[in-house]
Amino acid sequence: MPDLPTPKDDAEAALFSECWDAVLSYADLCTSGSTAAHQLAREAFALGIREARAAEDGSRRGTGRRAPRLPRIPLLLTAVRTTAAAWEAQGQGHKLDPDLRLWLNSGKAARYTGPPLRRPIALRGLRDMQEPDAALLWLAEVEALPLRAVARRQGLDPAAAAQELDEVRGLFRDRCHRNHLDTPLDAECRSYVRLLDAVTRSPVADTPEDLSRHLATCQECAEAAACLRLHGGGLPAALAQGVIGWGGLAYLERRRRAAEVRLGAGRPAAADPDAEAAKAAAGRARLLRHGLLAGAALISLVALAVTLLPSGDGGDSAKGGPADPTPVAGDVSAAPPARGTTSPPRSATPGRSAPAPAHRTSPATARDEDRPDPEPQGTSEATVAGAGGTPEEAVCSAHYDLVNQWPDGFQATITVTTAEALDHWRVAWTFRDGQRVTQMWDASVAQDGSRVTATAADYNRTVAPEGTLSFGFLASWQDHNTEPRDIALNGRACSLT
Repeated sequence: MPDLPTPKDDAEAALFSECWDAVLSYADLCTSGSTAAHQLAREAFALGIREARAAEDGSRRGTGRRAPRLPRIPLLLTAVRTTAAAWEAQGQGHKLDPDLRLWLNSGKAARYTGPPLRRPIALRGLRDMQEPDAALLWLAEVEALPLRAVARRQGLDPAAAAQELDEVRGLFRDRCHRNHLDTPLDAECRSYVRLLDAVTRSPVADTPEDLSRHLATCQECAEAAACLRLHGGGLPAALAQGVIGWGGLAYLERRRRAAEVRLGAGRPAAADPDAEAAKAAAGRARLLRHGLLAGAALISLVALAVTLLPSGDGGDSAKGGPADPTPVAGDVSAAPPARGTTSPPRSATPGRSAPAPAHRTSPATARDEDRPDPEPQGTSEATVAGAGGTPEEAVCSAHYDLVNQWPDGFQATITVTTAEALDHWRVAWTFRDGQRVTQMWDASVAQDGSRVTATAADYNRTVAPEGTLSFGFLASWQDHNTEPRDIALNGRACSLT
């Protein structure tokens, strides 16, 4: 299994970071497990980078019109598909998704490697564009990055980025229209070429009934219509399906969710004023909650004192026995004592409640309150050792894998096996040598000093009992790069494997 290529310079290292996230995301769709996904991603990434470098070197040495090629991310995604096909041919198909195996052995997969004029219209149209234009279109439409971020990466003026993207969409449409004309079409398809071009140009034009029936039965014309119709929001799907092939729509949805996570609460709070405001609001809510709990406890104590006052009937004095002075640990609503334990004496008065204790904060909660970025707490995450002080057994195990390392950066994955079912998860750990996470996939990241917290994405937040969760990240390091310590799942320490 090949290692990841070493970046030539800082610019290529940043590009690797962006591309690896996309490659691993698609490789995960194509395989049947996390281990196979990382293996497929590594092999495909190495293959794609070699092809990209060879094409760049050939362009610098050659003269005349450049050879058509895809921008970096689509090129690497097609390398994933090529590597998966090689696995199937070499007897490693059991590592792949069963639906992908069916697709690879069908005529649908052959279109992507067959005669150029028979390949999907979107693939041909994107290859025929200048690489900066094609990259702008792919990043904005498929990777779902904000236009200002795309403009910054492409070196464009943010104020003119929207106009530039509209022009690039028009160029893509022209290339697709030309490629549709160049495709060997039968007489019926060719009779609809001009009508299809006219109908897709207008956002208000109705599709004639005969053309609609034709598009329902002709795959090539339907693909051309999706690429030619720039309005209606269908361009991202046309690009993803036409360039990637199998799993294109699933990849598109995953990248959109990943973009939402990157732009949402997963960002470090120190770099985002909105996150600072949210943190302050959370602190105020916590203080308010504690104040209400303390107020409820005080009211309960006052009510109990009133019930213990003499009522003028000497025979009733037995009803108001001494109150239980022992506070109950935990929240206002204390759980009943466990079987086999002796309950402290209670009031003998029927229908009268015991005094509500003042709110006591558990150690786990106290640790969370000391952090500048408090995390949501659940009932299972704030549990502490029992009255006897016996520590709980670890309910999870964690494995840290250093995938690759270069002079000032590295790539790693963390895999956690949980004994319990989860409907949400957070994995936290402490770096020993001041490492800083720069990018994460399959989770959102927040880092406070040496403490890092990875929070589940929407698509992988649930985990079955005895199941595993996994995510990866890129980070920087200096001098030393030792493994992290204190890996915890939802606030509970995990054993290291």
